[in-house]
Amino acid sequence: MSCEICHNRKEKRFCPAIHGRICPQCCGEQREVTLDCPEDCSYLQQARAREKARTPEQLAGEELFPKVEIGQRFYYEREPLIGGLLYELTRLGGLHRDWNDRDLSGALTALARSYERLAGSGIIYNESTTNPIHQAVAEELQKRIDQYRQLEQQKLGYSSLKDSEVLKALVFLVRTAQVRTSGRPRSRAFLSYLAEQFPEARQKTGLVNGSASSLIVP
Repeated sequence: MSCEICHNRKEKRFCPAIHGRICPQCCGEQREVTLDCPEDCSYLQQARAREKARTPEQLAGEELFPKVEIGQRFYYEREPLIGGLLYELTRLGGLHRDWNDRDLSGALTALARSYERLAGSGIIYNESTTNPIHQAVAEELQKRIDQYRQLEQQKLGYSSLKDSEVLKALVFLVRTAQVRTSGRPRSRAFLSYLAEQFPEARQKTGLVNGSASSLIVP
């Protein structure tokens, strides 16, 4: 029998994305491009295991905020903030299984641009977008940022978190998303990476047990 995509080459493997049999070439060429490959597809998992991190040349066209410098000290001091934001992204990815890496990357970039303006001018400016995914991600991450400041206030008596530091945390997320994704239009490699790092945030229902915060203020 012939491949159900190209209708030319011989089919040799079952594709769970189309519930049909396809040839290896179409599998490789259309994987996460025109096909919404499920995470448990063995061919997708094998491909990810062989993939290398994206090169600077591949990332050249992405918005990575090159003027924002992030030192090791920042990672150490604001690890709870970064962890909390990554945790929230993982939770959202579990709730919305139709989202992909580009959706999250676009949302993170839009929010980082808003904080870039805020840190530079002190003027609150929300990046204008009609994309509901971008809006949803921005709202939930902002809740985490506000919660972090509230916890600092309770623990220390004041909040030391600056808008410029929030910008750095968001830029770190943007860069991580771009490095961890395959770059294919429907890639969910970054989301899968998050699920591996925060398994407690990705349960079968996509919900998180309890309402306690995952943020810890030193």
